[in-house]
Amino acid sequence: MSDFLGDEHRALQARFGTEKIAKVIEEAAMKDRVGGADRAFIESRDMFFLASVNADGQPTSSYKGGDPGFIRVLDDKTIVFPSYDGNGMYYSMGNIANNAKLGLLFIDFETPHRLRLEGSATLDDDPALLASYPEAQLVVRVAVARVWVNCPRYVHRYQRLETSRYVPREGEPAPLAAWKRIDDMQGALPERDRNRVEAAGGLISGQEYRDKLLKGET
Repeated sequence: MSDFLGDEHRALQARFGTEKIAKVIEEAAMKDRVGGADRAFIESRDMFFLASVNADGQPTSSYKGGDPGFIRVLDDKTIVFPSYDGNGMYYSMGNIANNAKLGLLFIDFETPHRLRLEGSATLDDDPALLASYPEAQLVVRVAVARVWVNCPRYVHRYQRLETSRYVPREGEPAPLAAWKRIDDMQGALPERDRNRVEAAGGLISGQEYRDKLLKGET
């Protein structure tokens, strides 16, 4: 784990007198593989935050959600998760294709509890793996570099209300995203989406969409 902290980290530790505790935590908490308790926690999550880096070195973070178990631990050095339909930009997936390094943050807001994972990713379109994730376009395969439990001291407690109705499930097609019904978007949508607009409730204006968004009706 010697590559985890660099000179800049050490300088700040020296400034605030935390060299010893940082060394203890690094040696005690940092692992290079997913343990049994880690696996149970990861596979129980229905969401996580993904950090990736674009071609200019600009990091970004993204929320990823699904049913519990949509993040799978294949073995102690490999996890996978699906890439579902999004806004068509493929920002996170494009970042991964360019720079494999990424970070994942798993949080239980009710306990609270959190775990970090870092590694290198590849985009996988193996038909057998895709078939196990309804409506997935790609599967992200992460080679685990390090995993550690992070102190939950500042994690606010929240209660989960309901699962997103957009989560794809076997035999239950996900609804069309509300923004794809906006009239000004029709000329840019793929034909497969345009063909679903009427059945989804028809066209709406940009203002109608913004009103729905603020009311949580999307």
